[in-house]
Amino acid sequence: MTVENPEALVSVRDLTINFGPHTAVTGLSFDLAPGRCVALVGESGSGKSVSARALLGLVGPGSRVEASELRLGTHDLRTLTPAQWRGVRGREVGLVLQDALVSLDPLNTIGSEVAESLRLHTGLAKKPAAEIVHALLRRVGIRDPEERAAQYPHQLSGGLRQRALIASAVAAGPRVLIADEPTTALDVTVQAQVLELLAELKREGTALLLVSHDLAVVSELADEIIVLRAGAVIERGTPAQILHNPRADYTRQLLDAVPSAHTRGERLSPLPPAVFTRPRVAGQDEAARVGDSARLGTVPARSELTESGSSESGLTVAPTAPILEARNLVKSYPASRGRRTTVLHDVSFTLERGKTLGIVGESGSGKSTAAAIALGLTPADSGEVLLDGEAWSSLRERERRARRHRIQTISQDPLGSFDPRSNVRTLLGEALSTVGVPRGARDDAATALLEQVGLSAIHLGRHPLELSGGQRQRIAIAQALATNPEIIVCDEPVSALDVSIQAQVLDLLRDLQDQLHVSLLFISHDLGVVRHVAHDVAVMQHGRIVEFGETGEVFDHPRHPYTRDLIAAIPTISAPLPAI
Repeated sequence: MTVENPEALVSVRDLTINFGPHTAVTGLSFDLAPGRCVALVGESGSGKSVSARALLGLVGPGSRVEASELRLGTHDLRTLTPAQWRGVRGREVGLVLQDALVSLDPLNTIGSEVAESLRLHTGLAKKPAAEIVHALLRRVGIRDPEERAAQYPHQLSGGLRQRALIASAVAAGPRVLIADEPTTALDVTVQAQVLELLAELKREGTALLLVSHDLAVVSELADEIIVLRAGAVIERGTPAQILHNPRADYTRQLLDAVPSAHTRGERLSPLPPAVFTRPRVAGQDEAARVGDSARLGTVPARSELTESGSSESGLTVAPTAPILEARNLVKSYPASRGRRTTVLHDVSFTLERGKTLGIVGESGSGKSTAAAIALGLTPADSGEVLLDGEAWSSLRERERRARRHRIQTISQDPLGSFDPRSNVRTLLGEALSTVGVPRGARDDAATALLEQVGLSAIHLGRHPLELSGGQRQRIAIAQALATNPEIIVCDEPVSALDVSIQAQVLDLLRDLQDQLHVSLLFISHDLGVVRHVAHDVAVMQHGRIVEFGETGEVFDHPRHPYTRDLIAAIPTISAPLPAI
């Protein structure tokens, strides 16, 4: 496709970026005009973020940037000095990053952060700048801007931080805005608010370069989509062309990997199913180690059951008690002036054996607190959690220790939960040691675990920082599997992953459940993911469960207004179909 637009604010021709012998981007071209949005889409490592940073002179040390044209307004970006770049950043082009908590200075108030860019480029005095800051915060939808301006980033919710970051990016009035994964890991309602804010800026004439792996987000904003893979353009076109009539197999794979109501029961990735086995521990009786080996053979896999609850062999499966049951949980924390903030109000739910319960809700709704109590990591003020019908949350830790291997967790951020000084051999070896695997047998057991999650023995010597996000999440799953758990608590396990890697991890969890009949407590703000994986769903708001039921029934016939609002806010691949 020929790229040429005489009205473009940004013109990029034949952009190539190298880091030593490695080519990160090759031959990228596009134009960006006022009030238009170009979206760069692809997996991690596809070159989309580094391409966007070329417009800011922030590609990184050791890089070599070449292009036949690289223009922003009247600036030839190939020839700018460091001083000239400082005049362009913020004034001509703004940047909104994915993680506002990291991007905002924790030592600066929100008002100071926004004012810094304003004063740097306009020379305004402190008092008039403060008035404009309040107006900017109000413009991006932050209520009580005078109060919020005096607060620090950690005192704001994720949505408010992201809005403050956008206010900082547009403070000096740039005509071009780069949004690099601006809604990743945000709640569905907050994501909708941020998307509407970006759409409003676009309607006002801002040129928007959007970097994202989320095709539903892209479809709501983009006028042109460019699909990148390994630094090369695989396909480009309008949203209608790319999302409804893709030409490239890779684009079709990205679309097929998006979880939704239509993908329930289907695999999202082209990879073959994983094969799981429960490793035996040398010198130990299997029943003593796992607790009840007979249970493992009595519950058929989901694929073996008919709608009536009978197995394909004709045997009727007797109903069983929930593997995990939360009863009337209440939890509060100290607040200012001697008060307490209650984060869980009389919360009850059940997790059926061999099934998945999804818990959804916005940040602050109490999802993760409920999960922490279920894991026995946080005590409840009142109420209790039963594990296989027996006391669990009310026990002292030394009383829980013998059964702790039965319930494990997969976190949102393995990089934060892993010891960065430990390699994979140590991380898995520590988990295996808790169930009595002898030191001399741990390498073989760890290798078997890695192979089950699609990795191999070559990863044993690697450290977390040497692994990709998808590989780290697979290591987290392998670590959880090391103790042969009956329950795995998954707290936002795929929220920070690209859509194709997310698909592989979701398929891996499904294979795990089908073969080993593990029960999953799946915490997520992504309703599309929950609808794909969960048998039952609990909807939480302000520390209460406002709706609970079978997933299809809750999504198709929501009863509570909050549930209806959440479902309405789910972004969908909504580009108009091309005319026939």
